Amino acid sequence: MNLIDNKDYLEDVALVAALPIDWNIFKDSSLMLSGSSGMVGSFLIDVLMHKNKEGLNLKIYALGRNEEKAKDRFSMYWNDPLFTFVNGDINDSINLNEYVDYIIHGASNTHPRQYSTDPVGTITTNIIGTNNLLKYAKDHKTKRFVFLSSVEIYGENKGDTDQFKEDYLGYIDSNTARAGYPESKRCGESLCQSYISQYGLDIVIPRLSRIYGPSMLQSDTKAISQFIKKGVMKEDIVLKSEGTQVYSYSYVADSVAGILTILAKGKCGEAYNVSDPDSDIALKDLAKIIADNAGTSVIFELPDAIEKAGYSTATKATLDSSKIRNELGFKTAYDIKLGVNRTIDILRTLI
Repeated sequence: MNLIDNKDYLEDVALVAALPIDWNIFKDSSLMLSGSSGMVGSFLIDVLMHKNKEGLNLKIYALGRNEEKAKDRFSMYWNDPLFTFVNGDINDSINLNEYVDYIIHGASNTHPRQYSTDPVGTITTNIIGTNNLLKYAKDHKTKRFVFLSSVEIYGENKGDTDQFKEDYLGYIDSNTARAGYPESKRCGESLCQSYISQYGLDIVIPRLSRIYGPSMLQSDTKAISQFIKKGVMKEDIVLKSEGTQVYSYSYVADSVAGILTILAKGKCGEAYNVSDPDSDIALKDLAKIIADNAGTSVIFELPDAIEKAGYSTATKATLDSSKIRNELGFKTAYDIKLGVNRTIDILRTLI
């Protein structure tokens, strides 16, 4: 079975497709998406193609570096006139010369092993790739640009706040390779503000929490992704620390709903935290939820040097999402237990 054939996954897609936003602003228009084959990008495309079946008529340009991988994931859309895969590396150039109404920039290294084995690629995608896409938006007079940022831009909690609000600036030791991800995301946000100021672009910035869900990639080395993969196989959950770190998590359907809400309703130049207040949890408690689902145990194991080099040093990184809720009326649908169990149940059908 393919993911797109799973009943529960299709319910998630339909739920986001029913989001109470003005979908008419996207009707008969076009959207470019970088990072199209990733966990967030692929789910987003499924939602938009679902809306196309309902008459949205949104032309999608899906950017990616691996055409074979994309063709496998999007085989059901490959010959659809409203779907076009654009092969290439956004760090080099954008292999397209079409007007697009909207751009969502979601391409990025997003997990620890990538941070430690490809720190240069991590930085360049978030800075050079972002600049190339922003220049494309400027040159083609794009209506709105969405830069997907991260909880990581807040750095470490200095102990002076319980949760990160959008105006909080924490500590990052920039003199480390691991700092490449948060620092380049910060620089990407600054580039967005510069294009707003200098060229009048309309840009909004979702700051995403740690995301999980059934569209996750098998190569993902984030702790929650490794836990879920073990849970799917009904193996012991391996915890590579004491597990006292407390983070914000978000089910992929809720994250995509947040992105679309910000795209439709967000104010130019503003950043919005996208998270679920019922999904702030310590790593050891998260591991136990998954172990309980699998009927296994949590065991402790030291990480190897490559893994450890990519890990965040933040011990508490939770997002305050009151801004997106109060100003844009955003609501989440899946708390951490429901989302994790749903992810495992869906992925088990794909084995």
